[in-house]
Amino acid sequence: MNFIKQRLKIIDAYIIGKYLGTFIYTLAVFVIIIVIFDLSEKFDDFLENDLSIWQVISQYYAGSIPFYVNMLSPLMNFIAVIFFTAKMADQTEIVPILSGGVSFNRFLRPYFISAFIIFSANLVSNLYILPYTNKIKNKFENEVVKKDDPYTKSNIHMKIDENTYIYIDNFDNRSNIGYRFALDKFKGDVLEKKLIAEQIAYDSTKRVWKLSNYSTRNINGLKESMTYANGKTKDTILDMKPDDFSVYDNVVESMSSKELSDKIKKEKIRGSGVMNDLLFEQYKRYIQPLSAFVLTLIGVALSSRKVRGGVGLPLGMGIVLSFAFIVFNQFTKMFSTKGGLHPLLANLLPTIFFGLLGLYLIRKAPK
Repeated sequence: MNFIKQRLKIIDAYIIGKYLGTFIYTLAVFVIIIVIFDLSEKFDDFLENDLSIWQVISQYYAGSIPFYVNMLSPLMNFIAVIFFTAKMADQTEIVPILSGGVSFNRFLRPYFISAFIIFSANLVSNLYILPYTNKIKNKFENEVVKKDDPYTKSNIHMKIDENTYIYIDNFDNRSNIGYRFALDKFKGDVLEKKLIAEQIAYDSTKRVWKLSNYSTRNINGLKESMTYANGKTKDTILDMKPDDFSVYDNVVESMSSKELSDKIKKEKIRGSGVMNDLLFEQYKRYIQPLSAFVLTLIGVALSSRKVRGGVGLPLGMGIVLSFAFIVFNQFTKMFSTKGGLHPLLANLLPTIFFGLLGLYLIRKAPK
């Protein structure tokens, strides 16, 4: 603390306080507005399912509010920087600072300290908090809000290891039960074992799959043997989980970093077509927080000069640019998941483009 006090001057503490105070206040106001609109939209769903206020708060908003905070953070960061910096410029606070011998680069230091605090909070949230809260939010949405949506997946073909392939005719995502299951195990190009079951169900307590009414065919060259177990059940361990057959689009964002890494390793073997979605989510968790630095740079460059009309013009330009940043992010995500653009490049492009824009605007800013 003594080191920090020695390094931070009064002007640093003033700007950091203004930055973080405006950011938190603006973020809180917008989150409250979104929650009010969301509540009015889903109110009928809550009443239809006879949910108490505590159930709505603990089972839905405990997960959705962190999601809204993370979603709005770049936009509110940008608006906060522009708003209080433009206000400082309008009240002629910046000119005396620069005229007193403080360089523009030195003036930027408290801004980047604040941006680093926001960056750190977003990074920790992306890696450790959001996967857990998203799981709460998504579970509620899938079971309550989207309960009338299709919840079965059909004609599932999957490779679960180098030699084993499975097929499920129909899988119910709510009961975690599949019907007409088949497993083929090969040795090289030769079929070695075939297992067929009328039903396969996941036991979440034992973490095993339970086969019902199954038969096994073992092949050893010209010798074959059949085993029938009608009316019987069998527990077996397979390298797959019910989430692998999910019909919901929000499963990936609720995975922890370890689950996401494990899923990517398995996807390299399975090739089920979701690799880009997994990689995009993994890279996004590390790269998205960098927007705090980029948007801070642009915000200071746009609003550090006093202009006619007060804060209105810089604030308007800031809102336009922040929405352009969000739209650019959505376009690159679409091109990554649907168009073949590499997920790492898709995540980096908005940051690089707006970072270069920020450097250009800083060079043109009055110093």
